[in-house]
Amino acid sequence: QVQLVESGGGLVQPGGSLRLSCAISGFNMDDYAIGWFRQAPGKEREGVSCISAHDGSAYYADFVKGRFTISRDNTKNTVYLQMNSLKPEDTAVYYCARELGACAATFDYWGQGTHVTVSS
Repeated sequence: QVQLVESGGGLVQPGGSLRLSCAISGFNMDDYAIGWFRQAPGKEREGVSCISAHDGSAYYADFVKGRFTISRDNTKNTVYLQMNSLKPEDTAVYYCARELGACAATFDYWGQGTHVTVSS
């Protein structure tokens, strides 16, 4: 059974940091890119970052470049999203999803999401 389970969300003050985790099971993580997405209240879901399967290339949305870092540990079947210098506009539900390849095609399985709230 394919599963992606996010964790690590919570309440943080502006300027703070969080590390999200995406725990993966039910498929061979080596073959899949993993992406992070987010959806804020009343807004469309948007892509945040993605890390490819084969060479570990990382991609970022402009609004998180320099602040967020994606990484993967295939030995632990986990992908991380380190989020620094958080802003109130980063408040959203964050999801991870898988894609067969290099972050360029369809993401077919999604986690349930973890809430991130950036507020003072």
